[in-house]
Amino acid sequence: MASTTETTPAAAPLFTLERAGYLFILVVLIALPFFSKSFFVFQVTQMLVYAIAIMGLNFLTGINGQFSLGHGAFYAVGAYTTAILVEMAGVHYALTLPAAGVICFMVGFLFGLPALRLESIYLALATFALAVATPQFLRLSVLEEYTGGVQGIVVFSETFEAPVPFGLPLSSEVWIYFFTLGVGALLYWLAKNLVASRTGRALMAIRDNPIAAQSMGVNTALYKATAFGISALITGVAGGLSAIVVKFVAPDSFTFTLSVALLVGIVVGGVGWLPGALIGAVFIVFVPNVAEELSKGLSGAIYGVFLILMIYLAPTGAGGLIRSGAIRLKRLFNSR
Repeated sequence: MASTTETTPAAAPLFTLERAGYLFILVVLIALPFFSKSFFVFQVTQMLVYAIAIMGLNFLTGINGQFSLGHGAFYAVGAYTTAILVEMAGVHYALTLPAAGVICFMVGFLFGLPALRLESIYLALATFALAVATPQFLRLSVLEEYTGGVQGIVVFSETFEAPVPFGLPLSSEVWIYFFTLGVGALLYWLAKNLVASRTGRALMAIRDNPIAAQSMGVNTALYKATAFGISALITGVAGGLSAIVVKFVAPDSFTFTLSVALLVGIVVGGVGWLPGALIGAVFIVFVPNVAEELSKGLSGAIYGVFLILMIYLAPTGAGGLIRSGAIRLKRLFNSR
């Protein structure tokens, strides 16, 4: 009882500090479009979209321990689902996101079933093949009627912008920013609660020791396939949001480079730490711009140097740095 009494006061300030940090970030994100230019709002909206996609990949890799180099494919499926429903079926853009999520869940679940036989580098190669094949598949002449072939699909071709509902006094860019922020916050809340649930504990048990998890009665095959489906669902919703934000989809937008960028995002943000998706998205969206401003001819090399420095200085990502800081704060509170 004595040890419990001693740790409780130290835990409370850290918990309060964590909540305060989340609240501060939320307030900044809400206020940001009212004090920024439209292009910067567009960039931050793209950052939020990538953060959702990175969170989806982190759910698979960080929480369940399955490695993927093909999440750009799920991103593409979600984007094309939204574009086709908006342009060809006249569906409201907000209603296309659940459809994109459901379709991507089914695709991810079905892909996860045969992938259960694969581990580590072999699973990485299988997902790599998925990422490489998807843009070629979207170019097929058989599907050109729906996908637009190499020319892609222009979203909101009649209005050139997403309509703002309820007569809100906001521009289309600002409304889509808040719409994306709301969807991202909802998905983060759902993912966080799922990780804290019995299902999340089973997924992490499979990641840490699959044999022990199976011996405890966990259906590893079902859980791993479900993790693939949930991860694809989150990434697919991000793809649908991307189609709404950019207002255009084409096969060349979903190359293997996109999958690598998402992987960079989870490494920078912290593998297994869902809030790190936002930090990873900041890195993959804004660091290349900084590198290009420093030198247009050597922007790729400068971006590589930034990435190497990040990995060298924070090998466990931003999540590791924050956890280390939390431990130091805990020791500080304990010493008082």
